This record gives sequence, C-alpha cells and structure tokens, in this order.
Amino acid sequence: MSTTKTKTPDLIGKSVPRLDAYEKVTGAAIYADDIRFGNDLLYARIKRSPHPHALIKSIDVSKAEALPGVKAIVTGDDFPGHIGLYLKDKHIFARDRARFVGEAVVGVAAVSEEVAEKALTLIEVEYEALEPVFDPEYGATPEAPLIHPDLENYEVPNFIFPKAGTNIANHFKIRKGDVEGAWEQCAAIVERKFRIPHVQHVPIEPHVAVAQVDATGKTTLWASSQSPFAQRNLIAKTLGISQSDMRVIAPYVGGGFGCKAGVTMEAMPVAIAAKTKGRPVKLLLTREEEFYTNFVRQGLVINLKVGCDAKGNLLAMENTMYWDGGASTEYGVNITRAAGYSSTGPYDIPNVKTDSYCIYTNHPIGGAYRGFGMSELHAGIGQCMDELAEKIGLDKVEFHRQNVVQGGDILSTGMTMHPTGAEECVVKVAEAIGWGQDSAPGASNKRRGKGIALMWKAPAMPPNPGSSAWLEMNEDGTATLGVGGQEIGQGAFTVAAQMAAAALGIPYEWVRIAEVDTQYSPYEWQTVASRLTWSMGNAVVAAAKDARRQILEMVAEAWEEDPEDLDIVNGIVVSYKSEQETPLQDIVIYGMPKENFNGWIGGPIIGRGKFMPTYVTGLDAETGQGDRAVVHFTTGAQAFEVEIDLDTGKLDIIKAASAFDVGKAINPDLVRAQIEGGTVQGVSSAVYEEMQLKEGVMQNPSFVDYRIASAPDIAFPIESIIVEVPQEDGPWGARGVGEHPMVPTIAALGNAIYDAVGIRLEGPPFSAEKIYLAMVDAGVVE
Repeated sequence: MSTTKTKTPDLIGKSVPRLDAYEKVTGAAIYADDIRFGNDLLYARIKRSPHPHALIKSIDVSKAEALPGVKAIVTGDDFPGHIGLYLKDKHIFARDRARFVGEAVVGVAAVSEEVAEKALTLIEVEYEALEPVFDPEYGATPEAPLIHPDLENYEVPNFIFPKAGTNIANHFKIRKGDVEGAWEQCAAIVERKFRIPHVQHVPIEPHVAVAQVDATGKTTLWASSQSPFAQRNLIAKTLGISQSDMRVIAPYVGGGFGCKAGVTMEAMPVAIAAKTKGRPVKLLLTREEEFYTNFVRQGLVINLKVGCDAKGNLLAMENTMYWDGGASTEYGVNITRAAGYSSTGPYDIPNVKTDSYCIYTNHPIGGAYRGFGMSELHAGIGQCMDELAEKIGLDKVEFHRQNVVQGGDILSTGMTMHPTGAEECVVKVAEAIGWGQDSAPGASNKRRGKGIALMWKAPAMPPNPGSSAWLEMNEDGTATLGVGGQEIGQGAFTVAAQMAAAALGIPYEWVRIAEVDTQYSPYEWQTVASRLTWSMGNAVVAAAKDARRQILEMVAEAWEEDPEDLDIVNGIVVSYKSEQETPLQDIVIYGMPKENFNGWIGGPIIGRGKFMPTYVTGLDAETGQGDRAVVHFTTGAQAFEVEIDLDTGKLDIIKAASAFDVGKAINPDLVRAQIEGGTVQGVSSAVYEEMQLKEGVMQNPSFVDYRIASAPDIAFPIESIIVEVPQEDGPWGARGVGEHPMVPTIAALGNAIYDAVGIRLEGPPFSAEKIYLAMVDAGVVE
C-alpha cells in the first residue's frame, strides 16, 4: 500500500457517535445489587432530625436493637471525625446538635427496608430546640445565634476565610481602584437587590450507594458518584483508614448536575457497614429525601450598585452577596469564593468592591450545582447592566460590546484576561433573535419582548487539581483507555476516546473506556467545574502520545530508521522515508524481532499521562488581588424573545439563542447538546423551580408540587452557536462548556420580560402569578 495515499483520521472537530464504557455497568445496576449480593445484602434507612436547630440530648436505640432482623445501628458517637471537601464542618451522623430538618442522626441496617423502617420508629431521640436562622443577611449579624460555635477549630484550606465567632463561613473580598471616588464621575447609576431561591438538582436517578467492609477492614463502595477519588480520600480520612484500603467503584451516573460531587450520603453506608461483619449495606434515598437531605443550590441575596459615564463606559461596581450556605458549607464556601472573583461578570470595570459572604443557616446544605453560583450571580449583574444601558440611552447590544471583557484586560483580581470570543457571542445571539426588529404579538392581549445577557465562568477548584490517564494497547491493535473522570451523560468518554485516537493515530472505534474504579483507574480530582475536556483531555493526549512514542521508537529500531520519519495512520505504522508499513496488531504486545530473529525489541505498550495546572496563584485575603486567580474563563451570551399574556401573566418563549466560546469543539454535536440542555435547565430554574422552605421545612418535596420544565414547556426553537477562540493550554485549544449555558438564562429572560411589559421581578421563578401581580402593581394592567 502506498503510504502517500494514507491520511490520519480527522477526529477533532468531528461529531462521532457516543461511546459506552468498556465494562458497561449502568447506574441502574446499583439498584439490582440485591441480585449481585444475594441474601447477604442489608438495607439501610436513616432517622433524621425533625428540627431545624436543636441540641441532641439523648438517643435510645435499645428497642430498635431488639427488633429481629436489625443487624447494626450507628450514631454520631461511633464516628466523631469531621468530613468536608473544603471546610471540614460536618459529621457523618449528627453529634451533639442537629442543624437542619432532615439531617442524619441514626443509621440502621436490617435484612429488609421494611424492618429498617420499623426500627427507625423505635429509636427515641430527645431534642432541645434552639433558635434557628433562616435569613442569610440576619445570619451574618452579631445578633444571630451561632450555628457552628466551633468554627474556629475546623480544618480549612488557606484560600477560604471563615470568621470565628460568627456564622460567616467564608468572606471573600475584592478591592480594586477607588469605588467611592468613581461614583461622582458616573452619569448613570443603578442599584438593585435580588433574591434567588434554593432549587434542587432532581437527577432522574436518586442517590444510591452500597458499601462493604471485609474482615481485614478493606472497604469497597459502589456509588452513583461524580467524585470517586474525592470520596475515597475524604471517607478514608474521616474513618482513619488508608486510602489504599478504600475502594470506590463508580458506574454510569443517572444525572448529577453537582449533587453527586464531593461526599453527601455515601459515607453513611460505609460507616454502617463497618459494623456488619462483611455484609454489604445498601442505602437508596427516597425521592423526598433527595429533595432536601442532600446538596441543594444555595439561595442568594445580592445587592448591586453599578455606574457608567455619559458615553456608557462602566466605571464602578459594588457587589455584596449573602449566600445561604445552609447547615454545612463544606462545599459552599468555594461557591462564595468563585462568585467573588467572578463578581463583575464578563465586563471591564476599573473600580470594584466585592464582599461575598457564605452564611450558615438552618436550611438544607448548599453544595455544587450546575453553574456553581454563576447563574445566581449573573441573574443580578445581567439585569443591572440591561437597566444601566437603558438609563444612559445606549442600545443594549452596543453597551455590552463596548464594555465586555477582552483579551489583555486587567480583571478585578489583577489577572490578565486571555483571548476570548465574548463579543462575538454577543453579536451572534443578537443576530439570531433579530435584535432591533419588532415582532408582532400573537394576539391583542399579548406583548413581545427581547432580552440578552452575558456570562463567564471559570473552573472553580483548588489551584492544583490533577488529572491522569493510561492507555493500554491490546493484541488486535485496539486501545483500552483508563480515566478517572466520570460519564454523567455529558459525553466525557466519547471526547476522551476521540482525543486518544487522534493523538495515537488509530480509528476512534478502536478505543475502549474502562469503568471507573479507584483501585485500577488513574487519578482524577472530580467530574465537576466543566474541566474534563480541558484537564483530563490533556492527560489523555499525553498518555496517547506516550504510547505513540514507544511504538515509533520500537519500530524505528527494528527498521533502523529515525522515529521522525515514521507515523501511525489508521492503526498502521508507516515510514515516509522507506515506505515500509506494519499494522499495530501483535507488535504492541509481543514486540518486533531483530534481524534473523536474533532477539526481540519492545514489549507491551502502556502509555501514561498527567496534567495539573501549575500557574494559579493565591489571592490576597483583604483585596482579592493576585497574578492568576483561575486557569481560564469560558464566556458566552444568551438571548430570548418572549410573549406575555396581559390577562394571565403567562410567559411564552418564542425563541432562544445561545453562543459560547468553547476554544475548540472536539465534538460539535456534543457541544450543541450541552448548550441546548443547559438552556433548557436554565429556563426550568428561571420559570418554574423553587424549593418552598417554611421554618426550615420544605413544603414541596415531590414532583407533584416541585415543577420542572417538561417537553411541552420547551416547544420553542433553540439556536446553539459555537464560537472558537483557542485556549492556550487546552487540547487542540479546547475548554469546557458543560455548565455555562444555564448561567445567563435568568437575566436574559428577566430582561426580555422587562422589554415586553416594563416590570422587573426581585427574583425567579418568573411564574404567571408573579408576573401578573407585578404588572398590576406597576399599573401595566388594572
């Protein structure tokens, strides 16, 4: 075969079919563990606090222990250590006090769920009610009762700043320029307060985990998890065992959106299994438990003040945020930090003052949620910018273009912005919805409006989260790729296979992905922060290139050629000098013979790769200033055309357009799917979703009363636009886009509602009732 006619497969930027794991075990398999483990399997149920804030005076489990079929009962006294990703402030089971309705107090394992449930009714817990805190602004004051009196003793990294003797778990500050002096120079100023409610992730698969501790103390956890390695590390530390004795197996995840990141309920079956003498313990949350006993999206109260000069140039911003972190802020403190360094939105503002507070309350625990605080933050910023543009008399699209951050700008943290396609995103979504063109409403009692909003988001993570990968060649020339990142429906395995195949030089179909198992898989920090394509992708490419190097060096030695003259094309090693060729089959395992079979060269090929950003710097605790706050920002814009019914307040979306700068779309179809899915989830959280909390009790913990968008609600067209300005250190220039499409949605819809009927709501959900009553108050309708 002539080597001049052979071309390397063009896999990057191509929409190849989705890839399954090599050892395909779906999340549903965990439900079937009663088959896998047989009669040995025990079922766990949890007795939870009925109080938002109370001292635990006593726990009597004697009656439950006597119930036939009960095999283990665990309380906080059995495991006194703290656990948490950033701020270690919670116990596996509550000790001394309960801090929210639904907090785990006692765990029971029994031969059936029915017996376990019966045992819970026999456990007697005596409480002494304490004054609760439900408002984060009040919680930040000296008058509020302390929820965590021992805050000063908690373990915390050096980039989180808790305030001992208060409910402030983190206070992140930005001080840039002279904000007070800048107000005098402003020709227009907007001040607004917004309240963003708690919402639930509502994954279709609820949390479920099975744990088994053998006679030697070695522990195995099967979990629907975004963070198998973080769970291994945190649970092992809390239980006082070696990470090498803690194994986490993570099948496919049936929806995560952040709620299955870090450790939530997964430590409970492990703790219970430590008492069951080798018998596995399964804990499956009910749908009601899923709503409020695990992570929820934090609530936010945000006070904004922003001003510009007579030409519309932004001059100053003051941003004060009170995050409702709930009863534990072990993850939420970093949301507060991310909101702090992102607090200007994607705008170039010379004078900035930001105070981002994470406040303990007696609400459910606030944790990671798709967007990691950016949807809530941008809900306020995007609407204030829209109002300011109108106040100064500028077209809103032109106002955004004039002020949007550009490559080379100095950000509020002192970091220099990398090249970005943010302005291009603004232009493209404006064109897509016909900005500046009037549209006739569908009826005389309806009004149309258009709204646009911008966004940015960086991967919110510690400065040194690592990724690693291995690539093992098989006898037939195929490759098995090991990664520690998780497939949660976003297509991570597909993109990893594409990158491995492209870097190695084999067809995409030849790559298999191994199931994630911390005992065998390479390390990955977590599947969060929209970082896998960038971070894990770099590790995958490095592993594939390492394998490629080994193969080419082996063949070069056998052929007595220079490796630089060789290539791997469609699974065949070719020489551009001698025009020799050989398939990968067999040689990648058995090697190649020397001349006259006088010995052998090579051996089994295993490539290794790793990646860790080394350039992120610390930020000053008082000013938030530093050389490099984050690895990069993904930027974008979103626009909507809406129609409002004046008789009912009903909101109908006519069209949506979303554009995001992804650096390089490794798989364009998957990128468009993420943009479309994020837009839908953004609409759901903006129009329908709200956890109705009253005195700490969720009033709507079911799909009957907690409304999410369904297919009939998303009948409008969504135009998904890809912009590509390469990321310097991304594989082929790629950066993530998983979370970003839902970030600007609340603001863009709020601006469209204002354009239609002239009202601004204090926060979502933008229900028909709220819109109608606001129109009545504003005199729009009688």
